[in-house]
Amino acid sequence: MRFATDTGGTFTDLVVEKDGMLHLFKSPTVPSNPVAGVLGAFSVAADAFGVDRKTLLQMGNQFIHGTTHAINAIVTGRTARTALLVTEGHPDILLLREGGRERPFDHTVRYQRAYIPPALTFEVPGRLVASGAENKPLDVAAITAIADRLAELEVEAVAVSLLWSIVNNAHELEVERILRERLPDVPITLSHRLNPSLREYRRTISTAIDASLKPLMDRYVGGLENAMREAGFEGRVLVLTSQGSMVSADEIRRSPILALNSGPSMAPIAGSYVANADADEADTIVFDTGGTTFDVSLVRGGYVPFTHESWLGRPYQSDLTGFPSVDVKSVGAGGGSIAWVDDGGVLHVGPQSAGSTPGPVCYGAGGTEPTVTDASLALGYIDPDYFLGGSIRLDRDAAIAAIRQKVADPLGLTVEEAGLAMLEVWTENMVQAIADITVNQGIDPGTASIIGGGGAAGLNAVAIAQRMGCPTLLIPEVGAGLSAAGAVVSDVGRGFRRLFVTSTADYDAAGVRAKLAELQDEAEAFVAQMGVGAVQTEVSYFAEARYAHQVWEIDVALNLEDMDDAGEALREAFHEAHERIFAFRDTASTVEVIAWRAQVACKVAETTELRIAPDGAEGTALRHRQAYFSRLGLVEVPVHTFERLETDQQFSGPAIVESRFTCVVIQPGVTFQRSAVGTLVIRPELTPETAKELN
Repeated sequence: MRFATDTGGTFTDLVVEKDGMLHLFKSPTVPSNPVAGVLGAFSVAADAFGVDRKTLLQMGNQFIHGTTHAINAIVTGRTARTALLVTEGHPDILLLREGGRERPFDHTVRYQRAYIPPALTFEVPGRLVASGAENKPLDVAAITAIADRLAELEVEAVAVSLLWSIVNNAHELEVERILRERLPDVPITLSHRLNPSLREYRRTISTAIDASLKPLMDRYVGGLENAMREAGFEGRVLVLTSQGSMVSADEIRRSPILALNSGPSMAPIAGSYVANADADEADTIVFDTGGTTFDVSLVRGGYVPFTHESWLGRPYQSDLTGFPSVDVKSVGAGGGSIAWVDDGGVLHVGPQSAGSTPGPVCYGAGGTEPTVTDASLALGYIDPDYFLGGSIRLDRDAAIAAIRQKVADPLGLTVEEAGLAMLEVWTENMVQAIADITVNQGIDPGTASIIGGGGAAGLNAVAIAQRMGCPTLLIPEVGAGLSAAGAVVSDVGRGFRRLFVTSTADYDAAGVRAKLAELQDEAEAFVAQMGVGAVQTEVSYFAEARYAHQVWEIDVALNLEDMDDAGEALREAFHEAHERIFAFRDTASTVEVIAWRAQVACKVAETTELRIAPDGAEGTALRHRQAYFSRLGLVEVPVHTFERLETDQQFSGPAIVESRFTCVVIQPGVTFQRSAVGTLVIRPELTPETAKELN
């Protein structure tokens, strides 16, 4: 038996894999103590299995945990008091960053402060040049004095990022030696060891983030492990990473930056799994709508893209992570998004969220601001007596009253019209996020399938698919816990990187072979340590390359067997990748490679299908209730039970497909059926008859 959890802003999802089937459970997240939310989800699961929590935990051999604890600590300013050591003459790396503004001429926007303030930034005398040669030796006495000053300041962590340490790491290693002598209990992160990137800011910011998270994540991961052991779990604890894989809890302690956005990175992993079974399109858009955020990602030809452009907040108004991760874009557009009308009479939805505390108005827990969940309840899309399988009873009258007071009356609309308007604005916010990650990367949504996950996804998944022109919409049976389900099918893995610059005009075949051999050795060492008992192991190699004089690189997948001494295979692979993303290739240009990367994946268990185990509860497969639709008004619609929907029959909307954890709103004229593996396959294009009626 295996367990996987994903701690979100509103609910903590738990997936239990037993006998090849998945069991999904949800429990409210406890923001002040996420571990308590995890244990709460296990208590819910134990009740469902008819055992006590300790017995259930003792049955498990693997616990996989995804968390937003690291990113939340950064957003809320709860990171450690961290010092930054840089080369003398370069104290403003984190202040100057890479330039750029979201709105270049809007000078009312405050310039972003440095992640580590100048008061905690110290200049280290000593200098290496680009070749790695020493231009000026380290001043050991000055470094010792800096270490003593850090002790006086009660610094909790230290980041060290010196110029050209990626070519020659001697100076960083010497600084580390002195710091460990003077500050033996203070964690240290070295830039060359964590992120050997050519770009000074990205290497430095990732080092600073990693160091600032070490004390916090050491306590969190240690507390999680201890809590699980005390509760009865005796198996292996793994933590999800932002690179779409999982590593040991000790690895997160050493490099906590790996845990940034660890939960959202699993949605495309699960999406790829689902698309392989039920989608004909080569590319797939994956979105995960939780209670607080809306996460969107891609699967391109079965490959989950990585990015080096992950921001901690708004682009240019925050810092980059500087660390490669699965390309996931997040916006504040979850099911708990609050609707509000500004002074000009314009309706907005989000980015503020009611979260889990106090939650939407209909929760009856003190919330006063109308949310998307309240609107969906008022429109009849959600059954107030069956939310989370009936574990939470919703107050429809309170939701209607809040919508009337805060949205409908100010806009001169009925409650139903206001509810629809809230959902339409909410949908537009999501559509823009999807366009940013698809059109901007050369993906035509009209030729891609789209997968909806998260508890709130079904409320407007069809509307999103229609708006984007996607021919196929898939709602997996386990979609309400898509990220947690992704953890079940993810691999133990880690990425490794080496800086080595060469070009096809003067290709250094021997140097390339040497760097790839280093990566291969590092990957094999990881497999030997972490891949014990794996049923399958795979190592993928990539080049970070660009045309000569371009500023940014793209990832190019490599087949080591095709690599030749002239670099022709690399050149052709880059042309294909560039054309796929930017719709053109320049065969006359030289291809430059800046870095080489290996991605290790160790499959630790075989999971055949992302299927939810039947709950065994009695109930009708088809019910009816009244729901409000645009142009139709209030009509009685069929309500299908998701897990009892016939797999060989096609249905059409208007309809609602409902499970214990989600409901899918099917617009009029849209056809749908359940696939052989349990996925709800929806064709968003209207039938000709319905299109004619609505027009």
